Amino acid sequence: HRIRADDGQAVHVREMIRALRAAGHTVAECALVPKTASVDAPVAAVQGAAVAAPSNGSVNGTANGVVRGAASSRRPGSIWNHVSLPRPAIECLEVLYSRRGAAMIAAAAARQQPDFVYERHALHCRAGLLAKRRLGVPLLLEVNSPMCDEMEKLGLLRFARRARKTEREVLAGADRVLAVSDVLAERLIELGAARDRVRVIRNGAEPSRFSAEAVAEGRRLRGELGLGDQVLVIGFIGFMRPWHRLDMVVEALAALSRQDVHFVVLGEGPALPELLELARARGVADRVHALGAVPGEAVASVCTAFDVALVPAINGYASPLKLFDSLAAGVATLAVDQPNIRELIDDGRTGVLFAPGDTAAFTSKLAELAADPARTRALGAAGRAALSEHDWTWRGSARRVIECFEELRR
Repeated sequence: HRIRADDGQAVHVREMIRALRAAGHTVAECALVPKTASVDAPVAAVQGAAVAAPSNGSVNGTANGVVRGAASSRRPGSIWNHVSLPRPAIECLEVLYSRRGAAMIAAAAARQQPDFVYERHALHCRAGLLAKRRLGVPLLLEVNSPMCDEMEKLGLLRFARRARKTEREVLAGADRVLAVSDVLAERLIELGAARDRVRVIRNGAEPSRFSAEAVAEGRRLRGELGLGDQVLVIGFIGFMRPWHRLDMVVEALAALSRQDVHFVVLGEGPALPELLELARARGVADRVHALGAVPGEAVASVCTAFDVALVPAINGYASPLKLFDSLAAGVATLAVDQPNIRELIDDGRTGVLFAPGDTAAFTSKLAELAADPARTRALGAAGRAALSEHDWTWRGSARRVIECFEELRR
């Protein structure tokens, strides 16, 4: 993988490595910035993709509604955590990275011959494909977004023709293309992946982390924030950007006639200052609690402190980690109604959905949940049961990856 940030992408990488190892497989992480510091087994860090070989928070509450927690953990030892370059320069490095990355994968393979290469797809990246050809092993390509589409929409794609060509080549050349949603799978087929090679492996959660101990810690957090059992705690987890539409949550708080609904926000991001300013302007700052960033191991505890977890907006192909966490925590989910979310939430049974961008609809659904605590709890319990039924866990994801490899061996 080619991930620098310690964000949701890093969580995905760490959890997949941990789950594959727990199943008895040997995994060598190949990356500029390794993400396995907290994974038990030692890993040799090299650049490139991941090579797999199957084997026979403390938070302080305040009265003003603004809370700061521990800073997010970062790996301080690499310059790649701090590099910031113009977009054209970044894309040049991404293009150049492919051969170097493939060489590093080969170096890792020299220490132990892999059965397959598992790569997280990245813009301009051919490292896994080059390694597949060099080593003569299958490439399993994990894809979390239509990368060129995404970067183009953000206005960040400088070498579009080259990027599109590489994307088509990699999607066509991978032995299995692993999409995180059905919606994404269809788009990848349009972009050049062969339908018979595409599989959907959704993201997941680790249910064991949402333990009785985590629930107790969540209750302690509520106590520190002054949020008793009579309060409906709605929450959001993630790096906040304007397109997450958290402004709708503040507007809903202001519109509700009841004062017993509080909003807890876990994370940082460019949208946070504006969110807090909007809360002050709408007179609800005392009901908005921003925890800042906390260590990853504290996320489960914070999530269990919620009564309702929110996904106000998300891109149309994602498989949001925050949604799986809320299901694992057994709390109700209030999310935007769109196809990729309907893949995960049965509206009215395992969660509640509202029309995209409709603040009035969001407010109405929130009011219904606030008025019926028993229904809210039942939604949370049904969501956790659905997570278990579908095995939307990291171990389940790892098992599906190995099943894809076994298909190729037959």
